[in-house]
Amino acid sequence: MKPKISIGSWAFAFGPFAEAPWSFTRILQYAKQAGYDGVEMNGFTPHPTPELYPTAASRQALLEEIRSYGLGISGYAPDFTSAPPDRSEPAAYLKLLEGYIDFCSDLGIDTIRVDTVSPPQQLSEAAYENRFAKLAMTWRASAEMAATKNMRIVWEFEPGFWLNKPSEVKRLVEAVNHPAFLVLFDTSHAYMSGVVGARHTGEKELLSGGVVEYARLLEGHIGHFHLIDSDGTLHDEETSTHAAFGAGDIDFQAVLKELKPVVSGMEWWCVDFCFNAEVEEWGRQAVPFIRKAMKEAE
Repeated sequence: MKPKISIGSWAFAFGPFAEAPWSFTRILQYAKQAGYDGVEMNGFTPHPTPELYPTAASRQALLEEIRSYGLGISGYAPDFTSAPPDRSEPAAYLKLLEGYIDFCSDLGIDTIRVDTVSPPQQLSEAAYENRFAKLAMTWRASAEMAATKNMRIVWEFEPGFWLNKPSEVKRLVEAVNHPAFLVLFDTSHAYMSGVVGARHTGEKELLSGGVVEYARLLEGHIGHFHLIDSDGTLHDEETSTHAAFGAGDIDFQAVLKELKPVVSGMEWWCVDFCFNAEVEEWGRQAVPFIRKAMKEAE
């Protein structure tokens, strides 16, 4: 297992950093010094967006800056909050996506991260099925659009967003049924979803085999990998707490050993310290921790 390791730049812009986010240049400098191979790009200002880099020349300059640190880009996580895909007209969502695809094309990015935007909520069966169908239709059209540029859409399920039970995740990706639409498997979210049942509506749906069973359930559908520990709690009662590696409940040596057939061939793994005030310190410890766990898993 020799993937390149990136760090999500959103960790330096959301939560504890919201009032004074790090500049993207500062994050690049940090990533290089901390031993990362690249960054996964946050698509919310002040980090790079199509509006901040509107021309091919400005995007080329951005790419050259990233490369000047010897770094690559593992993916892009753009802003779809104005057009929740389960509730908005598909045309509104796809218009946003079109701009993001053009942006990613200019930067050589082939992976675009999405979520359902909507929070978890109890719905009537009819309302649930209507929203589910709209979401699947919108994301199938998104995958078709991405595929024309040799890109793929990866969906990050998590407690903070609608459709966060294991069976729902599997059902949705199978309903979309497109090779350019895959699941982003985040170890912390998988733990909170499959082991804790965080923010499940109605009866909780738990997996006795934990994170590993979750990955097996989604076999053939996982296209991107985020690593972070979980202490079994929620951040602000909304989404998974992103704990320091070794400070939570996930046995990464065991997880990487069992998930080797699923994740070993991926070009990138991304470290996700979203909402973690200690990312500067703990992010430096992440690369050697992951490399050691990889070696032990072999």
